[in-house]
Amino acid sequence: MAAKEDGIWKEYSLEELSETVNKLSAGLLKMGLGNGDNTPEGRDKIAVIAKNRPEWLMLDLAVQQIGAVLTPVYPTISQSELEFILQDAQVKVIFVNDKKLAEKVNVMRANLPDLQEIFSFDKTENIKHWKDILSEDADCLLKLKQVSAQIQYEDLATIIYTSGTTGKPKGVMLSHKNIVSNVIGSMPCFPPGNRALSFLPMNHIFERMVTYLYLYKGVSIFYAESLDTIAENLREVKPNMFTTVPRLLEKVYENIMLKGSELTGLKRNLFYWAHSLAEKFEINKRHGVFYNIQLRLANKIIFSKWREGLGNELNAIITGGAACQVKLIRIFTAAKIVVMEGYGLTETSPVISVNRYDEENRMFGTVGPLINGVQVKIAADGEILCKGPNIMMGYYKRPDLTEESMEDDWYKTGDIGMMIDNKFLKITDRKKEMFKTSGGKYVAPIVVELKLKESPFIENIMLVGEGEKYVGALIIPSFNNLKDWAKGKNITFTSNDELLKDEKVKKLYKTEVEHYNTQFNHVEQIKKFELLPQDWSIETGEMTPKLSLKRKVIMEKYKDAVKRIYA
Repeated sequence: MAAKEDGIWKEYSLEELSETVNKLSAGLLKMGLGNGDNTPEGRDKIAVIAKNRPEWLMLDLAVQQIGAVLTPVYPTISQSELEFILQDAQVKVIFVNDKKLAEKVNVMRANLPDLQEIFSFDKTENIKHWKDILSEDADCLLKLKQVSAQIQYEDLATIIYTSGTTGKPKGVMLSHKNIVSNVIGSMPCFPPGNRALSFLPMNHIFERMVTYLYLYKGVSIFYAESLDTIAENLREVKPNMFTTVPRLLEKVYENIMLKGSELTGLKRNLFYWAHSLAEKFEINKRHGVFYNIQLRLANKIIFSKWREGLGNELNAIITGGAACQVKLIRIFTAAKIVVMEGYGLTETSPVISVNRYDEENRMFGTVGPLINGVQVKIAADGEILCKGPNIMMGYYKRPDLTEESMEDDWYKTGDIGMMIDNKFLKITDRKKEMFKTSGGKYVAPIVVELKLKESPFIENIMLVGEGEKYVGALIIPSFNNLKDWAKGKNITFTSNDELLKDEKVKKLYKTEVEHYNTQFNHVEQIKKFELLPQDWSIETGEMTPKLSLKRKVIMEKYKDAVKRIYA
């Protein structure tokens, strides 16, 4: 493993990792932490609120081998949700990244009667440093061997609280069996390579499970400094693979297209020629000699620059957490950047299916074949049901929700889908996100939203229309592209608000929406829309940590805009 410390990559060997993990485990045992009475409620809970870094993984492994339960929390979580999680899990010890997060916890400390201590990974004034716990006590190291030998395959390993889009977080209980079976089932899908960049939060089971895969496969893990330094870290590390969510992949694509739009003359023409070739690309299909020659040329003179920007040694990007635009996957694949889109949930540990590295087991528009050991069936209403050793133990302290989520040992995913060629799983929508118009017709918003986001002028979009006569939309413009367009039209403006009030801008978006409307049936077509001046984010509350829309939050926050759509 490696991470930047004072601007220099500091590397950790496997021996250092193992030694530190054992010393940390011994220290935690010395503090009296362990598996308690062996029930989910009785086990000691240890929370971690930190960015991805080697210490995160060291803590994870140390907690697992003493039979305690790691409860990871997103650093960006709201104060109220954080307090709920720490109270609900009765967390005894918390490890934070730095002073800022220590202060976030200290504010509510009076409301956390079970909390014994806070440790920081960064050296922080008045907060104990995590290395203070490390112990070489012979008795504790001997006890560690005895304790770890008693941990069973089906014991609780971690509780992951899902933020969801509404209501209080739910604690998903995952056992060693859930996670290990998913690691083993995903192993044949692993792309070639021995170097990975990690930036998706390890708080989510996706990056965490993949981290265990990296360890098992002997892949070196380089931790990005932050989301803002990913481009720079890619060039430094030259990874063979990384995991991401579609929103970040969209950002990469938007930056590429922005640079392309700044080109002039022949270079600009070549850029868009290569891009149009990539838009026609299909896997497992013969394109003809002339197309193949053109694509080879495009790869040599244009797409080679794209690959350079991603480190030039990338074999695959693994994406999950939300639906990815097919257009993006198609274009990146043509540019010799394999995108392996997968599917799963926290409750399924997480992988259910994934498009493989080899072409014959990849299909655009699907989330790939199922992984080994996991079963899927489609319910009468189209809902995807899943069964296997990867299905969670249940929701912590919520047997009612656990029962509600199951149907005869099958987990109800809440997603609508189908099997293609009896091999590839295709997701068509979120069951809970579908809505019915006043005419009684159902609308699946994700399909329409993904298509509209292909527009270079649309950054984000959310369909509305529950109980209304027609479908409307809240649209976040792609302001970089819109401002360039506006300058070309001699439109003057001093703010986003002023720009969006311009009649030419309104007409541009009407034309864009009408263009994409032709690809949908009458009920799904957007009749009216509102342009919004600010992007949605985790910090402002409209996005989940996985960068999915919090639809109910957006509806409430922009209720005046929605009223105008139906005025």
